[in-house]
Amino acid sequence: MTFRLANRIVRLPEQFFSGLTRRVAAFQQAGHDVINLGQGNPDLPTPSHIVEALREAVLDPVTHRYPPFRGLPELKEAAADFYRRTYGVRLDPEREIAILVGGKTGLVEIAELYLEPGDVALVPDPGYPDYLSGIALAGAEPHALPITSSNGYIPNLEAVPQAVWERAKVWYLNYPNNPTGAGTTARFFEQAIQKARQHGVLIVHDFAYGAIGYDDHRPPSFLQIEGAKEVGIEIYTLSKTFNMAGWRVAFAAGHEEVIEHINRIQDHYYVSIFAAVQRASVAALRGPADEIEALRQTYQRRRDAFLGALRSAGIEAPSPQGSFFCWIPLPSGVSSVAFANALLEEAHVAVAPGRGFGEHGEGHVRVGLLAPEDRLVEAAERMARFWARQF
Repeated sequence: MTFRLANRIVRLPEQFFSGLTRRVAAFQQAGHDVINLGQGNPDLPTPSHIVEALREAVLDPVTHRYPPFRGLPELKEAAADFYRRTYGVRLDPEREIAILVGGKTGLVEIAELYLEPGDVALVPDPGYPDYLSGIALAGAEPHALPITSSNGYIPNLEAVPQAVWERAKVWYLNYPNNPTGAGTTARFFEQAIQKARQHGVLIVHDFAYGAIGYDDHRPPSFLQIEGAKEVGIEIYTLSKTFNMAGWRVAFAAGHEEVIEHINRIQDHYYVSIFAAVQRASVAALRGPADEIEALRQTYQRRRDAFLGALRSAGIEAPSPQGSFFCWIPLPSGVSSVAFANALLEEAHVAVAPGRGFGEHGEGHVRVGLLAPEDRLVEAAERMARFWARQF
């Protein structure tokens, strides 16, 4: 027997990172020493005080039962306190925070909540591929906002046609940006809020790399800007700030009505997250800020070591303002997919082809700073030798 697959599933794009993971695994299984810099998967362990909090919580039988549908109140309070301490933003824990099963879940849920066939969602290009997943499930259309070096990785909002604004219902923003590592300013957020208010568009700011800024750049929270909570939300994941990618914990904060709608759809999808994981997440959010700073410094040293090795070999690449990615431009006319495949085959270094992040990602590859400094330097040296042979 065969069964007809629903159109909303047929519309789904291929999961970009799953194919990359399979190719890397095949080379590793063949015995090659692959330096895998192609994914956004933190390589450092979760801090010990968070792990210990989980261990203690697992031993408490209370956590073995269903948790409250909308998450533990203490986790929402910890999230609100974290935003107050870190960004000076005040949030009502019950009405302005929703607990998410990872940030990716929230990004898809927003599309399901607010998009219908015929609607448009604005997305950065290049940008995180999974923004497109929720848009496809909803039967809506993405409209790419180019972010490139030529515009400072800030979209030109005046170039968006009026007809697109009229159909736009959701607008995904992401700074520090994946894949480019670009930062933004409070001034751009102010302009975005003005446009969103003018056209009735919901802004969803994906703040996954909010803790990772370099040099003098400290990534601003969208919610720090006056009027932000009137037009949108921000999604903050614990994956990057606390090396908790596998724990699948995040939260949405901001517009009260949107938060209620997220809670409503999750009432039907889940019975929240395992309570022991939520208790450990409280320990993370209430933990010492110096651990977050130490992590930021680790990534900055890695960035400087990797780019320093590339530049020593004559390969120029911009320094990211944030995230744990470097965005490497390729020689003119070189396919990012062909380059990434050949680099893996010949130099056993895995990077993500820029084309996977959108049309305007072509001509670049993304490198994750997710290995110790010596391995990043080795990866840069392998890339440089490969580069010299090719070009």
